[in-house]
Amino acid sequence: MSILAVYNIKGGVGKTATSVNLAYLSASQGEKTLLCDLDPQGSASYYFRIRSPKKLNTKKLLKGGEHIEKNIRGTDYLGLDLLPADFSYRNIDIALDELKKSTVRLNNVLRPLLAEYDRIILDCPPNLTLLAENIFYAADTILVPIIPTTLSLMSLKQLFKFMEKIGQKRTKALVMFSMVEKRKKMHMELMGAMRKRKGVLQEPIPFLADIERMGIYRQPVTAALPNSRASQAYKALWAEVCRNLG
Repeated sequence: MSILAVYNIKGGVGKTATSVNLAYLSASQGEKTLLCDLDPQGSASYYFRIRSPKKLNTKKLLKGGEHIEKNIRGTDYLGLDLLPADFSYRNIDIALDELKKSTVRLNNVLRPLLAEYDRIILDCPPNLTLLAENIFYAADTILVPIIPTTLSLMSLKQLFKFMEKIGQKRTKALVMFSMVEKRKKMHMELMGAMRKRKGVLQEPIPFLADIERMGIYRQPVTAALPNSRASQAYKALWAEVCRNLG
């Protein structure tokens, strides 16, 4: 039983696509899985055709217990549930700042859910905020998708510095390559250099139209196109993630 957060400081690196597909693969392997959409944009919720319940908001999320359980929704896939996003999450840092023990509130909310679920996957918004600090405390593992560019490496260094500042070991993070284009020399060179580092996963997710089209057919690509190149890439990545989860 574990909590896996998919997080990066930067947006547009494939966090939601990764969260959605890994959650589907986790459930398809018999693990009862809960995907928590923590991004106020609600992209993961959109992919599963689930709207935010009218009674769900930031206040109820942070209360936890029955306030969360009442708002969890089943998806079309066996063993996979979703806690939808709500637009009020845009103010979640303000709400957290007003609470006692504000850095561990999310951990206190999520841990009891592991009595019901084998795995919880968090689709996280970008930026280094109080919510990010909560995510780092709550997650057993942080999966960090990066596009292999120099700016992504700069953001990764900032992330590691922040983790160390709040007392979190960088060994908690697993770095994965996302939106990789083999025709780009920089992508291939940076991946070659980084793959030698501990905590860097070997299986990349290529930049593919099938992944971009998830927003059209509103399904994980691993469910909609199980034999596609994109699906095979996510399956290989998930197998490697699982090996690193122990």
